Amino acid sequence: MKRKVLVIGIGAGNPEFVTVQAVNALNQVSVFFIPNKGSEKRDLARLRREICDRFIAKPNYRMVDFDVPTRDKSQPSYLEGVKAWHDDVEQRYQRLLTEELAEGERGAFLVWGDPSLYDSVLRILEAIRVKEGFELDYEIIPGITSVQALAAAHKISLNRIGESILITTGRKLAEGFPNNVDSVVVMLDGQNAYRTVDADAEIYWGAYIGTEDEILVAGKLREVIDEIERVREAARERKGWIMDTYLLRKPAAKE
Repeated sequence: MKRKVLVIGIGAGNPEFVTVQAVNALNQVSVFFIPNKGSEKRDLARLRREICDRFIAKPNYRMVDFDVPTRDKSQPSYLEGVKAWHDDVEQRYQRLLTEELAEGERGAFLVWGDPSLYDSVLRILEAIRVKEGFELDYEIIPGITSVQALAAAHKISLNRIGESILITTGRKLAEGFPNNVDSVVVMLDGQNAYRTVDADAEIYWGAYIGTEDEILVAGKLREVIDEIERVREAARERKGWIMDTYLLRKPAAKE
């Protein structure tokens, strides 16, 4: 049996970020696989359900909740730890597709933001697809990322004229601001890596972008760094988790 799956980007938190293409895709789905990432992130599962309730015309679908394996952070090698984690997730996905998707049904994973940006679903589905004896066909529906939503919220363009931009992680930024790059968008920063950057840089920071809890801070890094850390810690304590993204720009060259 050939299994069919849609990987649907649902945007960065605001249900109105869901595209017309995504709405049409939602209405083709028989089974939604809803990840459980613990009580701290139940808001993400709630949003997925809210989007289905809002945009699906006929509620003749079902939802299958599943627990997402966690990465062993004690593993000395980050890459080896991620590989082992993805192997565990792959086994969980394959079991879901085998046991929960019947002949003629179409399954779906609803991905926060866009499936192509810092998300593992595509890699895992492709690993399953190429396995001998497992037929899988999947389609990707793009979504609005937190990067786009961050720029819109701050009313800025991501790049300055004639200059380059890089999307990276806090882990990589901590190794130093990349050479030959003027601006960086930083995601997955659990260590406040912006503290390693020239304090004259500009920062455009946002948390829970697109949601009712959205927080925005912008300015010279030296002037707002303490405020960012204060509101970030307060938000994490209040909600139990935080999801933030920021743009850093080197000081503009003087003429």
